[in-house]
This record gives sequence, structure tokens and C-alpha cells, in this order.
Amino acid sequence: MKEYFTIGEVSKLFKVKIATLRYYDEIGLLRPEFIDKKTNYRYYSTQQFERLNSIKYLRALDLPISEIIDFFNYREVDTLIEMLKKQETEVAKKKRELEIIETKISRRLLQIQDAISTPLDKISEVKLPKMRVAYLRQEYVIGDDIEIPITELRNSFGINGEIFLGKIGLSISSSNLIANKFDKYSSVFMVLEEGDQIESSSIVIPEREYLRIRFKGTHMDAAKYYKKLLSYMKEHQYELIDDSMEITLIDYGITNDVEKYVTELLLPFATLNLSIYSK
Repeated sequence: MKEYFTIGEVSKLFKVKIATLRYYDEIGLLRPEFIDKKTNYRYYSTQQFERLNSIKYLRALDLPISEIIDFFNYREVDTLIEMLKKQETEVAKKKRELEIIETKISRRLLQIQDAISTPLDKISEVKLPKMRVAYLRQEYVIGDDIEIPITELRNSFGINGEIFLGKIGLSISSSNLIANKFDKYSSVFMVLEEGDQIESSSIVIPEREYLRIRFKGTHMDAAKYYKKLLSYMKEHQYELIDDSMEITLIDYGITNDVEKYVTELLLPFATLNLSIYSK
């Protein structure tokens, strides 16, 4: 029976890259049984196969190399149990994080599909559930770089890239809307989703009714659609009760084709109590 194997043979037998075996040799995790001084070839014995299998098993559990080295230096049952329990906790944490990411991806897919399938330039009355929002009072004038207020929002609330899939939008104050001033925004916001953690406190917008319109374009094209919503509101004797919410559903972050950009405008409203005026 063959007793010694070259590094190439061990690589094929265990499906471990030669470069990885050399690295294990360099750090003292798995040294060859001997090295031929003439050829400089590394040779491994069958007695080392069990150690290599153990290394592969522990690496498959995503244990750090440093902890694996410590385990082999102080091989004890208690040490292994402690390592595995620690790794079990880490795996559970990663699992929760991946579940949150999976949920975000699913929601984003639904949002994109909804934006694609919803008719454009059509006003609808919708009731939306309460929303948790990171809100920053920050003036923005059309033509300025929109990334600046968005960056300030992220920095102010400690929002990192992991929340990227959330909706980011702008608001025009109700006073400016009533005055037909549509070129100046009063705040920037991000709609937070379940699992989003931020450093500063968020606000909760209650469940309420909105007038909604979606159109092809960006914030630069929004003015005429605000006028449409306000005209509709007047015709139906509705009252504007808060600032607007303007969200670009499809933009340069998703497509290079500007013809596919879709923006949504939301105006919160209430029905006027006309009985007060009829008395």
C-alpha cells in the first residue's frame, strides 16, 4: 500500500487546491511528512489524512484559521465543544441577517414589478398602512445634486449600505404645495422596513388615504403631476393634510434607460366636512 503522496496527489484526493496546502504548510496548520531536499517536493503520509479531513470539516463550518490552529495545538474535547457552540451562534446570526436580506429582495422585486405594471398618468385613491420613516429636514432645489441630501440622511441616521433596498424619497411642504411651489423640497426621507436598525429615532406616519399618481420621469418632471393631483383634490373637495411623498421607483440605480424611469407622487388627504359650512 502506498505510504506517501505528493502535494499534487493530496490535492486531487481531497479536492483542496495546491496553493491552499502550501499555505497550510506556511502557517503550521498542516506540514508535509517530509520535503525531498533534492527536488523540494512535499510528501504527505496517510497518517495526515485524518488531520486534513478535520481541517476541511472545520473550514466548512466557517471556523477561522486561527481557531483551527489553536484547536490542534491544544486538542481537547472541551475546546472543540466551545468552538462549535461559538460557531453555532455565529451561524444563527448570519441566518437571521440573510433572512432579512431575502425579505428585502422579495419586497424590492414586488415594488419593481408593481411600478412596471401600474398604469401611468392615472390618479388613484389609495389607503396605505402606517410607515416607519427616517426623516431629515433638508432643503433641496431642483437642479442641485440630489445625492448630497441623501448622503446627509444616511449619515444623520447611521444608515449603512445594508438598507440600500429601502425606498428613498423627497417631500414638498404642504404650504409650498398650496402656493404652487414645486421646485423646492423641504425634506428627504427613507421608508424603513422590518429589521432595519438605525442610530437615531424614526417617525411613524399613520395609516391614511393618499392621492397617488405615477409617471414616466424623475423629480425634474414632477411639477405638472402635482398640479393634476391638486386639481383633482379641489374637484373632489378633499383637503391636503400633510407634506407630499415623492419616490422614484425606477431610476438610474436600476436601469440606464431614462425612458423606463418611474416616479410616484403621494398626497395625503382628508374629506372636507362641508356640514360645518352649511350651518
